[in-house]
Amino acid sequence: MEIRNYNNLGNFANPHGIQSTKMYDKEHALIMHLLLKAGEGLKPHITPVDVAFYVLEGSPTILVGEEKVKVKKDDIIESPKDIVHCIYNETDKDVRVLVMKLPKPVAATKIL
Repeated sequence: MEIRNYNNLGNFANPHGIQSTKMYDKEHALIMHLLLKAGEGLKPHITPVDVAFYVLEGSPTILVGEEKVKVKKDDIIESPKDIVHCIYNETDKDVRVLVMKLPKPVAATKIL
């Protein structure tokens, strides 16, 4: 058994400039923990694989395609591959989200 806690793992640099931690990084899947402070957001981007966002804390606004919706803790949001998506924290509280890329991408993400 392997147990990880995002507080004990290092962050990695990303093009979005937010705190992100790789929680699970295997050949078949990638799971990241994102912490978005008040007013932070990702840049709109497209991934070559399906993505699922699971909200751990807060109420982020999530864009998938042309649909932009405010979601809440314990919601899971699906974004199909090759479609624009983004997460915004338009609140004054922290937002924590698990991002699951399935399968793990072998091609680069396109930042828009």
